[in-house]
Amino acid sequence: MEQGAERSLETLAMMLDRLAGAASLLEQTVSRLEEQHITMSGQVQKIVATVEQAPNTSQGVSNERIYELEHKLREAVMQIAELRAQSSPSIAMGRKTVTAATVSLLAKQGISSLESIEAGSLDAALAGLSIEQRIAVKSQLLRAGVLN
Repeated sequence: MEQGAERSLETLAMMLDRLAGAASLLEQTVSRLEEQHITMSGQVQKIVATVEQAPNTSQGVSNERIYELEHKLREAVMQIAELRAQSSPSIAMGRKTVTAATVSLLAKQGISSLESIEAGSLDAALAGLSIEQRIAVKSQLLRAGVLN
C-alpha cells in the first residue's frame, strides 16, 4: 500500500509540474495578447502641435487680398440691389401675354378683359377648376403681369 501511495504522490507531483508549466505558458500568452491589444487599439496618448505664424509680408498680402475681396463683394451686392430695383417696374410694364387656354377659360367664365381682373371675380371664375388648375392659371397671370 505504501508503494501505491508513493506512486500516487509521484503522479500527483508530475501533474502539478505540468499544471505549473501550463499556467506559466498561459500567463505569457495573456501578457502577449495584452501587448497586442494595446498596440492595435490605436489609443493616442497625447498629440502636441505648434502653430507657426506667417511672416509679416505674407500677412500684409493676405490682408490686402481680404480687403479686395470684401470690396468686390460690396460692389456685387450693390449691383444686385440695382438690378432688382430695375426689374420690378419692368415686370409690371412688360408685355402681358397669357396662354390661349387660359384666355379661353376666363372668357367662358365671363372675364374678357385682362386689364382689370378683380380677385373676387377671378376666384369665382376659377371655382369649377381643381386646385392644381387654379394655381396654374393664377401663376400664368402673375407671370404675365396681369395680377399684382
